[in-house]
Amino acid sequence: MNSPALPVYTRAQALPEILKHRIAILDGAMGTMIQRFKLGEAQYRGEGYTGPDGAGDRFKDFPRDVKGNNELLSLTRPDVIRDIHERYLAAGADLIETNTFGATTIAQEDYGMAHLAREMNLRSAQLARAACDKFSTPDKPRYVAGALGPTPKTASISPDVNDPGARNVDFEQLRAAYLEQTLALIEGGADVILVETIFDTLNAKAALFAVEEAFDQTGERLPILISGTVTDASGRILSGQTVTAFWHSVRHARPLAVGLNCALGAALMRPYIQELAKAAPDTFISCYPNAGLPNPMSDTGFDETPEVTSRLLREFAAEGLVNIVGGCCGTTPQHIGAIHQAVGSQSPRALQRGPFYREAA
Repeated sequence: MNSPALPVYTRAQALPEILKHRIAILDGAMGTMIQRFKLGEAQYRGEGYTGPDGAGDRFKDFPRDVKGNNELLSLTRPDVIRDIHERYLAAGADLIETNTFGATTIAQEDYGMAHLAREMNLRSAQLARAACDKFSTPDKPRYVAGALGPTPKTASISPDVNDPGARNVDFEQLRAAYLEQTLALIEGGADVILVETIFDTLNAKAALFAVEEAFDQTGERLPILISGTVTDASGRILSGQTVTAFWHSVRHARPLAVGLNCALGAALMRPYIQELAKAAPDTFISCYPNAGLPNPMSDTGFDETPEVTSRLLREFAAEGLVNIVGGCCGTTPQHIGAIHQAVGSQSPRALQRGPFYREAA
């Protein structure tokens, strides 16, 4: 039986063809770059920036500490976020992620800022959109990836070792939070939706449900990228699934690409990318690993230099495993520039029995 046709994409229509013909480059770590600015509590509240798109004194007297709330910087220090986006684009990134990894009402509750989640997503998407428009050319369009992070809560695992049935979040709470986030990202100009760093498949299912709901409400249909996280040498995500099982749990969303990110460096991630490439022969594969293992003595907090990370990802490309590569924790514009150079001459992974991500309307 033929699969039902899905509407053609209303944004990033050229991206599938790009992925067929060359390996696309995703940007690197936002948090690593923010740390390099060494911002204090006052800077997170907006000190040091007086531009018309800043927050002025809006958060000067906010009653809780906000240092570490990176998503707030899209409102208070847009100059920092803009600078980071532009550095990655200058290094060769085709796709840049919005500064929205923790911009859900659920995650922002930790700072007492749940009411700002929609505004954070809208502004973050607008900042990324402006940066992409600045760097796009006819032969190298740049795309905004609206990032949906996993939230700090899990719908599958109990937070109480003495009560296996306990939960601190449910599907409906996650769905509502992700719907608000996705609608704001679409309104702000996102080209694709990236559901990333998935450690709990049920959380991801709530996100994917919300994304479809947002598409129905807006009439837009953006390419979806899905990226899971293998947390240790067991080869499983935190909620217990193997990479293959994870793929079969989310393939109903027909993503343009599925992949892995975070938790591991490229060397340790290799067997799981190989497994995923075998399990999903009709879907593009993405991979953006950490810069090796954590190292507090390193400038980035991780071991690998740009030369090491780029060499490993070149090996992935040479093996025919990937269509999108980039960096996660510990990676910088220097890493992305080196990756761009390393895989530029390599052919992308060819789809088999595809494409699965959508049918012609």
